[in-house]
Amino acid sequence: MQGIQRTVFDIAATQIPVLILGESGTGKGALALRVHNLSGHRDEPFVKLNCAALTQELARHDSGRAGALDEPANWFNAGTIFLDEIGDLDVASQARLLYALPDEEDTPSVRIISSTQRNLEREMRAGRFREDLYYRLNGVCLTLPPLRRRKEDIPLLIECFLTKYSALLNKPRPAVAAATMHALTQHSWPGNIRELDFAIQKLIASGDEQSLLAEIRNHRKPMSVATESVSLKQAARVASREAERELILRVLSRTRWNRKRAAEDLQISYKALLYKLKQMGLNPAASKDEVHGHE
Repeated sequence: MQGIQRTVFDIAATQIPVLILGESGTGKGALALRVHNLSGHRDEPFVKLNCAALTQELARHDSGRAGALDEPANWFNAGTIFLDEIGDLDVASQARLLYALPDEEDTPSVRIISSTQRNLEREMRAGRFREDLYYRLNGVCLTLPPLRRRKEDIPLLIECFLTKYSALLNKPRPAVAAATMHALTQHSWPGNIRELDFAIQKLIASGDEQSLLAEIRNHRKPMSVATESVSLKQAARVASREAERELILRVLSRTRWNRKRAAEDLQISYKALLYKLKQMGLNPAASKDEVHGHE
């Protein structure tokens, strides 16, 4: 991480495109914002475009109608453009994006940063990602390691989140017991920093350290066929639960824990989402926007 920070300092003042790789929840968006804040564009807009949503938006347009990517001036005026999860763009949308991207020589006022959790080189070989777009976006590549490979950072992150959410929730900052800190440090955190963030939010909101410890102890790690005899159906159920948990956490993060909007994005009922959150042990108080929405 120190090496990544040094690279960020070195490239922030340049216009070179940046490609950020890493699993979901590793902090790709936060790193993109850091590049922006250290650059000469810090006082200009930081525009985040969700590429999965962009593909859906473009699909709604008839072939004869102009879409968002047909008008580059719409979002390539100045500042930093963050193309979040660029690997989620379909091939047709990739072509439109390539057409819309400004020439670096003509528009030095625009900085392009992209992120993805996909292996783009593998996607290129499979014909799912354009080679010319890849090399256009990959000026400098930064790879964020998953939290399980940087466990020495976990205590620092916990301290940061404790301070942050104690102030936001207007609650006393708890003193985390040594046993709890050890358990948090040794946990695999499949949801990476995002999952740790939510865990500390829950700890401060509930004040129940034992509940958090129990949830970590009961968290099922992926089964190893080499060490356990399991059925294919059982392995599929475990994988499905992990994928569902990760998707719910991602949507809740995007909606700032507004469960009503998260349920709409997930295309399930509000009651069903509450049930799933209860199963996951994640059931913080509803946000003000959510409460007003039900009123």
